Amino acid sequence: MGTIIPAIDIMGGKAVRLLKGDYNSKTIYGDPIEIAQKFMEMGAKRLHVVDLDGARGTEASSYEIVARICEGADIPVQIGGGIRSRESVEKYLQIADRVILGTIAVKNPRFVGECIREYGADRIVVGADVLRDEIAISGWAENSGKNYLEFVKDMKSLGVETIIATDISKDGTLTSPNWEMYEKIKGVKVIVSGGVACNEDCLKAIKYHGVIVGKAYYEGKVDLEWLLKNV
Repeated sequence: MGTIIPAIDIMGGKAVRLLKGDYNSKTIYGDPIEIAQKFMEMGAKRLHVVDLDGARGTEASSYEIVARICEGADIPVQIGGGIRSRESVEKYLQIADRVILGTIAVKNPRFVGECIREYGADRIVVGADVLRDEIAISGWAENSGKNYLEFVKDMKSLGVETIIATDISKDGTLTSPNWEMYEKIKGVKVIVSGGVACNEDCLKAIKYHGVIVGKAYYEGKVDLEWLLKNV
């Protein structure tokens, strides 16, 4: 049975959610540190934290906030957003249990293999951010031209065991995940991300390795506390 993983996306020091990855279409939900604490009080077994400023490649970074979340967490935290160098991987693995590699996995696959050999496949997760069957990079601003199934196959060959797969067109829309996409991904542990709209979506997704819940919680569409305690 998969894990339900509450999400905190950080931008400009605030917890936000984007619509279909558009940085100009964001909703602000408050203090990410307070939200992380609330998730833990609800019974979360893991947190999913993304530095959106870092993902976009700007000089801004939410590292200090992420570090404070990890410092106060008594559960595992996975971190993504702008982690594109050995220095960044090492820095985040000092405070979190695993990191998510996205853009760098497309641009330099060898780097992913090196990280897995050094840190272990349980600490290195790859994000497959999909738009019209192709992988998007650089905070979803660029199309890599790489088919997502080929990308997953390549990652598996490097030793990747866990993939967070997001249909960008679904992200933040509350229209349910792209189940057809997930059924096509084979040979790796899949974490569902993007489009969760209700309790039923969460229950359907737990047949996979996990499901990330963001906007559906913030907008009151799921009973996250019940799900965390009963699933």
